[in-house]
Amino acid sequence: MKKEYDFSKGVRGEFYRRRVKLNLLVDLDDEVFLFVQDVASKRKADASTVVNQLLRGDTELARTIK
Repeated sequence: MKKEYDFSKGVRGEFYRRRVKLNLLVDLDDEVFLFVQDVASKRKADASTVVNQLLRGDTELARTIK
């Protein structure tokens, strides 16, 4: 990295886009990845679907505990 950057000609919000859907990369531990792959193959689904279902369940559980 440079010691200093010149933003004098920068334009605020030039690259901002409303309502953009981001696909985030999540790095799973090996044990968790194997579990998700196993569940996905048994359900004949992809890993993303399984992870989303697991996270939704945890989210609902956390809300009821709150």
